[in-house]
Amino acid sequence: MIRKQKQTITQLAKNIQSLARTAVTVYEREFEEIIGSRYREKHRIECTLDGMLGFCFDKNMLEMYRKLCRYYYDIDQKSATEYVYAYRDMWDPEGTEKMSRIRWNCKAEENSK
Repeated sequence: MIRKQKQTITQLAKNIQSLARTAVTVYEREFEEIIGSRYREKHRIECTLDGMLGFCFDKNMLEMYRKLCRYYYDIDQKSATEYVYAYRDMWDPEGTEKMSRIRWNCKAEENSK
C-alpha cells in the first residue's frame, strides 16, 4: 500500500515537472513578444503574469516572471509591486513576513523621530 502511494506521488511530481517545462515554453514565447516589441498594454502583461505565477516553483519560470515584473514596473509601479507580493505570498511566505517586519521597523523608527 505504501509502496503504491509512493509510486503515485513520484508520478505526480514527474507530471508537475513536465507541465512546468511545457508552461515555460509557452510563456517564454509570450514573454519574448512582450519584451521584444516593448508592449505596454497592461491587460496582456497582467494576464501573462497571472498565468506564470502558478509555475514560479520552476527556476526558469521564476526568472522570466521577475524580468517581466521589472519590465512592468516602468509601466505601472503599483501593479508590478503587487505581482511581486503575489509571488511572495504564494511561494515565499517567509520572505513576505521578513519584509513586513522590515517595513514595520522602518515605520517605528520614522515615528520616533
